[in-house]
This record gives sequence, C-alpha cells and structure tokens, in this order.
Amino acid sequence: MKESQSKRDNQKSPHLSSGTAPFSTAAEGKPKSPTGIQPPTASNTGQKATVAEQELYRRYEQEQALVQEELLRLAKREREAAGEMLGTALQRERNSTNEERKRAAQLAVELQGREAELKRQEAFYKEQLARIERKNAEIYKLTSEQYQEAATKAEEWIKRRNIDPVCAGLQSEILKCYQENQREVLKCSELAKEYQRCVSAAQKALCVPHYPFLEENFAVLFSLQSRAPLPRSF
Repeated sequence: MKESQSKRDNQKSPHLSSGTAPFSTAAEGKPKSPTGIQPPTASNTGQKATVAEQELYRRYEQEQALVQEELLRLAKREREAAGEMLGTALQRERNSTNEERKRAAQLAVELQGREAELKRQEAFYKEQLARIERKNAEIYKLTSEQYQEAATKAEEWIKRRNIDPVCAGLQSEILKCYQENQREVLKCSELAKEYQRCVSAAQKALCVPHYPFLEENFAVLFSLQSRAPLPRSF
C-alpha cells in the first residue's frame, strides 16, 4: 500500500525524484536574509511548499526591502544633516574670523588716526609755547631797556640836583649886599630872611623829593611787568 502511494507521488512530481527543491534555483540567486530566514523549500520528506508559504515569504522580503530602503534613507539624511551642520559651523568660523580681521583692521586705522591727532596737537602746543616764550622775551627785553633808561635818567637828574647850588641867586645878592653895606648890614636882613626861607624849602624838597619824570617811567615799567611774566629761559 505504501509502495503504491509513493509511486503515485513520483508520477505527479517527477522532478522530486532528482532530489532538488523547487525554489532552490531562485534561492541561490537571492542574498540570504539578515535574520537567517530561508525561502520555503521542499522538506526532507519530499513535501512541496504551499502557495501560502511562498506568498508569506514574498511579503517578508518586500518588508525587508522597505526596511532596508528606509534605513538607507535615514542614514543618508543623517549624513546630509551632519554635513550641513559641519558646513554651517565652518562657515560660521570663517565669518567670525573675517569679522575679527575686519575689526582688527578698523582698530588699527582708528589708532593711527588718534596718533596723528595727538602729534598734531603736540606740534600746535609746542608752536604756541614757543610763540609765548618769544613774546615774553621781547617784553622782558623792552622792560629791561626801559628800566635801565629810566634809572640812568633818574641818576643823571639826581646828580645834577646835587651839583647845582641851592638858592644861588639869593646867595649872590646877599654877598653883594654885604659887600656894599659892610657898616649897615641890617639893610640885607630881608634878603637874609628870604635866603633862609629858600634854603628851608630846598631842604624839605631834598628830604621828600618829588620827581615827576621818575614816577612816569616807573609807572610804565611796573605796568609792563604786571602784564607779562618773565620768561623761564633764553
């Protein structure tokens, strides 16, 4: 009975007698699944894989292909995102470097401008100081000359006053009167009194002298000295 059944199976599936599976050729042309699942083949007992099993395996392969495609797409997206982030960081770094370089150049230009302004101010102040010193020197020289001139004139005037006799006219008249009236000297008393008054007035003038010329020259001298201080050096 068993022998007759196996003969009928061999007649229905003549290719099974050769010992090969129906999907062995297709399975050999496809890569193995990463999960290790193999396509349905004939069992060791020689039973043929059902259509349902083949459909199930086909769906499984489709799902695996979709999963692989999604994984590749995600990996590509991650690589692109990483590349964009790296590019953005590099661009930001380049922009920062350029801004720092521009800022440094701007600061250098501003520093040069400030140095030039300081040099200009220094030259201006030096010129003003030199002009003031020259003016002070001129004023000091003029003041000294006027002082020397006033002192010389005052000295000459004082010497001339000391040499000139006091009340010379009255003195001559008294001498003449005494010579003419040796026996009547009382006639010369009025001249003598007038001479005494003249001498007293001259003595008072010598004790408290009044020199208009000196006062005028010294007033000019002091006014010039009060307006311009003496220069520091020549």
